[in-house]
Amino acid sequence: MNDDAEAIPAPPPGRPIAQRLGRQWLLPWGQTYSPLELRRDLLAALTVAAISLPQAMAYALLAGVDPRYGLYSAIVITAVASLFGSSSHLINGPTSAISLVVFAALAVFDPDQRLEAAEGMFLLGVMVGAIQIAIGAFRLGDLTRYISESVILGFMSAAAALLAIGQIGTALGLRERGTGAQHLLHRLWLTLHQGGAVNVRALTVTAATLLLASGARHCVNRYRLPRMDMLIVLIVVAAAAYIAGWTDPSSGGSDAIAVAGSVPAALPTWHIPTVKLAWLGQLAPDALAIAFLGLLEALAIAKSIALHTGQALDYNRQCLAEGIANLVGGFFRCLPGSGSLSRSAINFQAGGATRVVGIMTAGVVALAVLALAPLVRFVPKAALAALLLLTATRLIEPRRLLYTMRASRQDAAVLLITVSAALAFGLDMAILAGTVLSMMLYVSRSARLKCVELVVDRDGWVRGRRPDDPRSAQFLVFDLEGELFFGAAPALGRCLDTILQHVERERLSHVVLRLKRVRHPDAACLERFEHFLKACADRGVTVRLAGLQPDLLAAARRVGFFNWYPEERVYPQGKDEDSATLAAIRAVYQELGHAGMRPLYYLP
Repeated sequence: MNDDAEAIPAPPPGRPIAQRLGRQWLLPWGQTYSPLELRRDLLAALTVAAISLPQAMAYALLAGVDPRYGLYSAIVITAVASLFGSSSHLINGPTSAISLVVFAALAVFDPDQRLEAAEGMFLLGVMVGAIQIAIGAFRLGDLTRYISESVILGFMSAAAALLAIGQIGTALGLRERGTGAQHLLHRLWLTLHQGGAVNVRALTVTAATLLLASGARHCVNRYRLPRMDMLIVLIVVAAAAYIAGWTDPSSGGSDAIAVAGSVPAALPTWHIPTVKLAWLGQLAPDALAIAFLGLLEALAIAKSIALHTGQALDYNRQCLAEGIANLVGGFFRCLPGSGSLSRSAINFQAGGATRVVGIMTAGVVALAVLALAPLVRFVPKAALAALLLLTATRLIEPRRLLYTMRASRQDAAVLLITVSAALAFGLDMAILAGTVLSMMLYVSRSARLKCVELVVDRDGWVRGRRPDDPRSAQFLVFDLEGELFFGAAPALGRCLDTILQHVERERLSHVVLRLKRVRHPDAACLERFEHFLKACADRGVTVRLAGLQPDLLAAARRVGFFNWYPEERVYPQGKDEDSATLAAIRAVYQELGHAGMRPLYYLP
């Protein structure tokens, strides 16, 4: 089910983008659109665009590429993902986590090979998009729910730490040393020892930006102002540095502090990335990591906001939207992107109503690029580094970390392993390690099959057998619960073997298996049941199966159980929860000559 499942059908091809319907419009995806929603979306778009501009440039520098590619991503990827997506509030574009992984992926290129690195990034975006489209097309988006919150929290915390570490050299005005192939901590050590003396002017810019940005955010939160604080602070700091002559070439200050660099006043254009077979092999692992990370980020953010709005999300459709956006972005010189936590939250808080916000945001950023691109030349890198440092601190949530660590040993282990893998081997390995570990733990828990013996007490109640309860001398009742997939087959085999041992040792003639709470049978578990039933039949033991759900009953029919097993011994689950189990036990009593016994059922 998606967010516009009950909306008015979309207009025929060739109609305008919005078709007037009285006081409302009809959007291309079939959703009605009112003037009130238009005003809300426009205000939200202006607010989101105000933070998109500085973040896009900062994240591009974080990825080690030209700032304009970040701005292009904030135009193309933001618009395309909003057009095809499912969430009404998710804003896509460049993100810190994706940029860090892109930086690690481009480490295969020498620092002087800027053009080749850019082409590699475009190809990486196409590869990421293709993987995400495949995930959506094969409807595997729902599988992302099996990635635990501990993985995402650990990854984001590690990404924040690496983000902060990577900005220390720029914040101090040092010349970066080392290559992308070296560990980030090693590069920081080289930069601190070989990057020259601390640039007092750059340090001043960093400190001023941190103080102003912190104060501005406090004012925004206290007085509920539009969230344009980052953009305003960046403009103020850049203007002050220009007035001081630190970024003005005409006053001899061109080398005083590093600047973001010139951005052409042009919109992204169609470009086919260069493809080299060697690059495909080198970029493939990082493309896979970015694809999964991007989907995890986007779906986690969309689900988080949907909890507040009550919107029904289509995960597979959102996966397709993420893939289409990155695929198209690769052909328009974009930095790969995903759902942005900060921009999506701001969109929601600013009152954004529909996906049109993303399209409007892209339009505002495009207009800003055309009008303000020459001024980007005067933005100090130290100011962008300071904003990224603040972003890193806001990504770390001590309360959630402590809560997760206390929740369970498994959550704590997944979080610590994810963080350790990120710090030791990089973010690409961290997301893969965390994902694999999370799924292994899920499979391990799913493979646990619960097998409880039931008894009929003196009062006729069916309940779980206690240690002091005598076992019935005439029949056994067992309740099974769990997933009947191949991973649970060994546990199911042990349970059935135990029952068979009791039958042989105590010379019983009847067994009732309550199967109401077993799910998703597969061939391995069905074979275990078949062997058990035939072994019981060889010993003259009657087995009754109670509470079968439709999926188990249908699977039994498909594999031919009832060609040899009497169907009258099967008691499917009906409307009354207790009727199937009680009916099976009463049938045993009747066969044993206790027809008057009418046990009550009590859930064990």
